[in-house]
Amino acid sequence: MDPQTVQDTETTSFGQSTGTVIVNGIPWFDDRGGIVNAHGACIVEEDGRYYLFGEWKSDKSNAFPGFSCYSSDDLVNWKFENVVLRVQPDGILGPNRVGERVKVMKCPKTGEYVMFMHADDMGYKDPYIGYATCKTIDGDYQLQGPLLYQGKPVKRWDMGTFQDTDGKGYLLIHHGPIYRLSDDYRSVETEVAHVKDSGESPAMFKKDGIYYLLYSNLTSWEKNDNFYFTAPRIEGPWTRRGLFCPEGSLTYNSQTTFVFPLRRGNDTIPLFMGDRWSYPHQASAATYVWMPLLTEGTKLSMPEYWQAWDMRTLRPTDALKGGKIVSPADGPCPDNWKKENGAILSDTRGSTLEMKFKGTHAALIGEAGPHGGYARVSILNARQDTLYSSLVDFYSKYPDTGIRAITPHMPMDSYMLCVEVTGISPVWTDKSKKIYGSKGCRIGIRQVCIFEE
Repeated sequence: MDPQTVQDTETTSFGQSTGTVIVNGIPWFDDRGGIVNAHGACIVEEDGRYYLFGEWKSDKSNAFPGFSCYSSDDLVNWKFENVVLRVQPDGILGPNRVGERVKVMKCPKTGEYVMFMHADDMGYKDPYIGYATCKTIDGDYQLQGPLLYQGKPVKRWDMGTFQDTDGKGYLLIHHGPIYRLSDDYRSVETEVAHVKDSGESPAMFKKDGIYYLLYSNLTSWEKNDNFYFTAPRIEGPWTRRGLFCPEGSLTYNSQTTFVFPLRRGNDTIPLFMGDRWSYPHQASAATYVWMPLLTEGTKLSMPEYWQAWDMRTLRPTDALKGGKIVSPADGPCPDNWKKENGAILSDTRGSTLEMKFKGTHAALIGEAGPHGGYARVSILNARQDTLYSSLVDFYSKYPDTGIRAITPHMPMDSYMLCVEVTGISPVWTDKSKKIYGSKGCRIGIRQVCIFEE
């Protein structure tokens, strides 16, 4: 499988920056200029390098296309390594099956890397927890089949994993069960706890002797206010503590997927990793929200949203610093666009906003909201060749103005930035056929920032 075939994007060999700033809620680019496509993810640190494993999403179907692996030495600039587990000829991850929530741990006893995942049919009615193994962290993983407990497959949906400081591995299951794995991580040894009134998308970490367990509510691909529990031991007792982000922020429009223990000197910083899903165009338009979590006793919080923050300082920063801000609403209004409160808006399919610029890349500051849809954002050169093109999601359950995209870094030259209204809306249903998502396809642009680095 060509790594680019499942992405609705055209790229050149340029792409990522060389900085240390994480910008949340926008597409990230790898060393090839491709969009970092690793959702429902986890990070494993190995010999001073970070390995990101995730769902290798498609823009065309929710069927399993593979699990990806990227590596980085700074958690900002990512190198594509491999599609480490691919579609199987048959079985639980065969054609037209679902593969989600990939998690990898290195087993202390065997030294092998063990990958866990939720496998299912397309209707989510045939769930399994599967596992795969590999001798190297970024090699080709071999699917071993369903994970067994008391000789029977674990037939559950959302899952996570946790590796304690003593090397013991745990499987976290939606709505409460916590299983301790066998010494070789290849089966379930026992159920050690059951967390009542919990949810899906479980993620666990330990800080200062306290265990924290994060969950999300059940709203399909829609975002919600995630919550957490604490316990003095994995076995419990587990106490529900409430939200860790401000109520109504919907966890800053994301869903918990993993908490990575980021080592800094003698301290460990819990790094929240969340997915900002964008169904159905997950490969190009789904993004990430990563931020440090604050702990104080049993209190866990992310009190404010950082659009951008610096990995060196662990503090928010201005991602637009050094750029030149241009307001499209100050100029002529293109056909089928209108000006409103300092922004330029359109919900007419095929309408295009074009802006010539000289520089290396551009940032798009736009308005997301309940009526937002997908824009196609493209960069063309002077010959009108398309150098970059991808979908950008302007939907949010609540109004939100922010950076929607930063285009790939390119050689200093003259370019054209094009923003096209696709007329496509993020809309989906859950198992009960309840309809979620946008009520329109509107695109709102407030500013464009041009960089001349």
